[in-house]
Amino acid sequence: MSGTGDRRRVRASGSESTPLSAAQVLRSSFVTEESVYGVILVSGMIVVSGGHGDSAWRVFWTVVLTVLVFWAAHVYAGTVAHHGFDDGRAVGLGEAFGIALRRSLGMLVAALIPSAILLLGATRVVPDLWAVWAALWVGVLVLAVLGFVAFRRRGASPLVQVAGALGTAAFGLAMILLKALVH
Repeated sequence: MSGTGDRRRVRASGSESTPLSAAQVLRSSFVTEESVYGVILVSGMIVVSGGHGDSAWRVFWTVVLTVLVFWAAHVYAGTVAHHGFDDGRAVGLGEAFGIALRRSLGMLVAALIPSAILLLGATRVVPDLWAVWAALWVGVLVLAVLGFVAFRRRGASPLVQVAGALGTAAFGLAMILLKALVH
């Protein structure tokens, strides 16, 4: 991979092959542990902010700013971790930054849908309480989709795909249970 932003598929041997499309980069960046972590982070921030009776506007900004700080820290940590030598191959700072940026993209993308729902409450399209609860339930749905797609990509049986979706969604359900206990 070059540090110039050229997206290429890298084989295990380290050699480059065909360029990746934006859709392929998004697909490979979205169904990641960073995406799952991002949704759980957003849900946790909604629980904490919404648990204090804050408005959807305040919850929205708390979530957005917190996700941006965690994302920036993740990109920085990934850049530091990948910079140097990897399997005997030199990895420059630009390449390390590109790897970290691509890997952490899912954290940002995963926060978009719940944040958009919170924004509906913040702009008074829907009531605050509805926006907060809807954002949490959508987080459960996004987690289920992430789990399902992850297991499907690996060729798991349909039953295991559903079990994977339910297992991943359980983290969102745990946040909802926490919200119910805090509220």
